Amino acid sequence: MDRAIGAFLRFLELRRGASQSTVRSYASDLRQFLAFARDASRLGPRVRPQDVTVETIRAYLGSLDRRGEKKTSLARKLSTLRSFFRFLRQDEGMQENPAEELRTPKLPKHLPRTLTKDEANALMQCPNGPSLSSFRDRAILETFYSTGARVSELVGMNREDVSWAEGVVRLRGKGNKERIVPIGSVAIEAIKDYLAALSRDTARGARQPEPVFLNNRGGRLTARSVARIVAAYSSHLPGGQVSPHVLRHSFATHLLDEGADLRAIQEMLGHASLSTTQKYTHLAADQLMAVYDRAHPRAGRMALAKALPKKAAR
Repeated sequence: MDRAIGAFLRFLELRRGASQSTVRSYASDLRQFLAFARDASRLGPRVRPQDVTVETIRAYLGSLDRRGEKKTSLARKLSTLRSFFRFLRQDEGMQENPAEELRTPKLPKHLPRTLTKDEANALMQCPNGPSLSSFRDRAILETFYSTGARVSELVGMNREDVSWAEGVVRLRGKGNKERIVPIGSVAIEAIKDYLAALSRDTARGARQPEPVFLNNRGGRLTARSVARIVAAYSSHLPGGQVSPHVLRHSFATHLLDEGADLRAIQEMLGHASLSTTQKYTHLAADQLMAVYDRAHPRAGRMALAKALPKKAAR
């Protein structure tokens, strides 16, 4: 089983182009399952993939559920096992995928937090000091809100990725896929101000590639550091601190509020399918009704009244 897990992780990294964090997540889930298979399911220390059955996986998920694992965690771990055994069927000649027969746990439906436009504007104003870190942090916040970038995409930005004249930036998303997205003039000016302050503050030799956002030691900022920056500034908001993902969601939601096309938002977010964008964004019920009334030829109240029999209309 260890050899099969190693082969799967190499497949993710080399052929799928998965990020290191994604590979680590898959590895953690599979190691946890392997430990259960060895200790709790009586398969012994030398578990083979073909020894795993539907009952083994069901018992594993049941043990996690009794320990209080969230439904979202159970769903992710089952998805990991499905992908692992699917790989073994396609590349290693395994006959069946025991994880395919199990249903994904029903997940609670909830809408992720979104900043209001006033909250987003207030957040952009938070880094307002004369220090280099204030220039950098404001550029980070403006870039998130202007592009809808993932945190990994933002920290991966290089100076050559920003086209100042055209107002676009190249982002490298999941699976190393590149996309070009618009970036607003306010964000561009914030980045320029930061880079100008950086050039005054330090004298460094040219690097290839040159990151846009640097830490205090002159190296590329990490995703964890950026998350801490966003959390620190957003803690002053009435609703409390938020993550970079909330800024991404706010970007998409505010575009929808202003009438942007859903497929255009899909392209900007880098989603492979429109269904992901639909789940990721939302509109309030009154906004949906307003769009319906404005767009449908028979949706207006007068049209509806004319269409109904008089008795029913009263």
